[in-house]
Amino acid sequence: MRRLIGPLLIGIAGAAVLIALGVWQVQRLAWKEALLADIEARIAAAPVALPADPDPEADRYLPVRAEGTIGDEELHVLVSTKAQGAGFRIVAPFETGGGRRLLLDRGFVPDEAKEDARRTGPAAVVGNLHWPDDRNPSTPENDPAENYWFARDLDQMAEALETEPLLLVVRAEEPPAPGIAPLPVDTSGIPNDHLEYAVTWFGLAAVWVAMSGYFLWRTARRTA
Repeated sequence: MRRLIGPLLIGIAGAAVLIALGVWQVQRLAWKEALLADIEARIAAAPVALPADPDPEADRYLPVRAEGTIGDEELHVLVSTKAQGAGFRIVAPFETGGGRRLLLDRGFVPDEAKEDARRTGPAAVVGNLHWPDDRNPSTPENDPAENYWFARDLDQMAEALETEPLLLVVRAEEPPAPGIAPLPVDTSGIPNDHLEYAVTWFGLAAVWVAMSGYFLWRTARRTA
């Protein structure tokens, strides 16, 4: 029996660690789901006036209604949607009645409509303030000279369009802009893989227990 004590303790310790990691991921899943529910409620709240000095943390996803003028200039940000495939986000300057100029993410156009004329001028806009994090280590650098953007880098875009580095993502324009499909802010881009991680850890725990049991059985037979 002494020969079984060491493997038994290792088996118990390994299973305990793997189960603890699975439980931790379940707890993280509950936290993430609550966070996403809070963000979704914030996104869908009644719109307010554009704040004078918006904060990237406190005002992220803040619903805003603003009236002003959409400029003729625009930036083309490469994007792909499940429904329509590859195309571009249209980001234009928006000058409010109070004289502020900010970035307006008007939505999606398909690749073949990239150079089409679009409605500009006076508009009332409802949308959400956003500070997107589109860039990862594999994202190419933007090409402002060719008006080909791979990420919504607000400082660089603001410099190109002479606006504040502040982005309003459109939910609705009035009057509507034919040919542009709004891509409103939502939680789909926020990863929530904790359930998959929990299943993985619990699965590994089951395999560990099975292998430990088999090893103990083999050891007991050899010493019988």
